[in-house]
Amino acid sequence: MRMVDLIEKKRDGIELSTEEIQFIINGYTAGDIEDYQMSAFLMAIYFKNMTERERADLTLAMAASGDQIDLSAIEGLKVDKHSTGGVGDTTTLVLGPLVAACGVPVAKMSGRGLGHTGGTIDKLEAIEGFHVELSTEDFIKQVNDLKVAVVGQSGNLTPADKKLYALRDVTATVNSIPLIASSIMSKKIASGADAIVLDVKTGEGAFMKTHEDAVELAKAMVNIGNAVGRKTMAIISDMSQPLGFAIGNALEVKEAIETLQGNGPEDLTELCLVLGSQMVVVGGGAETLEEARGMLEEAISSGKALEVFKEFIASQGGNAAVADDLTLLPQAEFVTPVLSREEGYIAHMEADDIGTAAMLLGAGRATKDSEIDLAVGIVLHKKVGDHIAAGEAIATVHANSETIAKCVEMIYNSMEITNQPTEKKELISALITE
Repeated sequence: MRMVDLIEKKRDGIELSTEEIQFIINGYTAGDIEDYQMSAFLMAIYFKNMTERERADLTLAMAASGDQIDLSAIEGLKVDKHSTGGVGDTTTLVLGPLVAACGVPVAKMSGRGLGHTGGTIDKLEAIEGFHVELSTEDFIKQVNDLKVAVVGQSGNLTPADKKLYALRDVTATVNSIPLIASSIMSKKIASGADAIVLDVKTGEGAFMKTHEDAVELAKAMVNIGNAVGRKTMAIISDMSQPLGFAIGNALEVKEAIETLQGNGPEDLTELCLVLGSQMVVVGGGAETLEEARGMLEEAISSGKALEVFKEFIASQGGNAAVADDLTLLPQAEFVTPVLSREEGYIAHMEADDIGTAAMLLGAGRATKDSEIDLAVGIVLHKKVGDHIAAGEAIATVHANSETIAKCVEMIYNSMEITNQPTEKKELISALITE
C-alpha cells in the first residue's frame, strides 16, 4: 500500500477498506507517514466525507493506537457519559452517584480543563483530600463496591487522535463531522465503556453553533457507537447560556451537591434526569426512559444519591462531610454582587463571554500550565426569560483579588436586557436513541 494512492482514492470519493484505514492510522502513529500526506488525507475527508463503515473503522483504529482499558472485571454494563463542553457543565458530578444509586456502574475517566473552568478532575479536587489517581485494582474494586469511581485519564489513550487533532488544528480541518465523531468516540471506546451517552451542546457557547450541525454530529457518534458494539444514545442540549447558575470549580461542586439534595437549578436537574435516564437504560437498569427517570427521581428524593456521593468521595480520600457542610469547600476572599443597571427581561446571554470572565478570575486555564484558583468564579442569579429590577443582583463575583472591574464589565456586556418579555430557552431539543 502507498499513502499517495489512498489519498487519491479519498480525494475521488472512493470508499476505503478497513485494512487501508488501519494502514493509515498505524503508519501515522508510528511516524512512517508524513504530516504533509496526512494533511492532504484529512482535507480529502473534509470535502468528500466518509461512510458509516469508514467512520467506525477510523474510530476503532484510533482506539487501538494506544492503551485500551479492560474493565471486564467490573460487574454489569459499564456506562460512560460525554459532553461536548460548555460553561457551568457540572453534570458528571451529579450523574456519577445518581446513576450508581440506581445500580448501574459508572467507571469514569475524566480530564482537566483548558478554558473557562477546570474539568471534572479539577472540580473534584476542590473537595479536601480527594485524589484522582487509583490503581487499576482499586478502581475496579470501587466500581464493584459503590458502582462509581472517577479518575484521571491515562497518558497513552488514543495517541493517534492526539497527533491527528494537532494536525487538524493547523490545517483548517477541525470542523469535520467524521473527524470530530471518531475523535470523541475513540477515547470513549479506549476507556472501556460498554455503553455511552452523549450530550451534544448547541448554541453560542458550544462548538456546534446550529441545531442542525449538532444533530448531525450526535447521529454520527451514535451510529459509530452502535456499529462497534457499544449501546449509544445522545441528546442535543442548549448552551447559549451557562448551565445552572455557578461557573467555577468549588462553586460548581456546591451546585452539584445541592442538585443531589433535590435543591439544584431547574435546568441542571432536568438535564441530569434526561441524561441519567439514558444511562440507566443503556446500562440495562431499566427497560424504558420513563421507568429510568422514576428511579432517578426516587434516588434523589430518598437521599440515596447523596449517600452514594458521600461514599464515593470518602472512598477516594475526600472529606465527605462537605455534602452536609458546604462551607468546607474553598471560599473566595471577596464576594461582590453585580447589580443590574436597568429594569427589564433577560433576552440573551453570551455563555462564552461569561465563561471567559470566570477564567480571568482564575477559575480556568488560559494555557495548560496555568494555575487554577478553585475558590473563584461567578454565580448568576438570572437566566434568559427572567425579569430583573434596576439595582437587583444579576450575578455575584467570587474573587481572591479586588481587581475585578474587567470581569464585571464582561458580565454586563454579555447580557441583553429588553422591555418586552422573552421566552425561556428550550433546554433539550432532541433525543437520539439510534
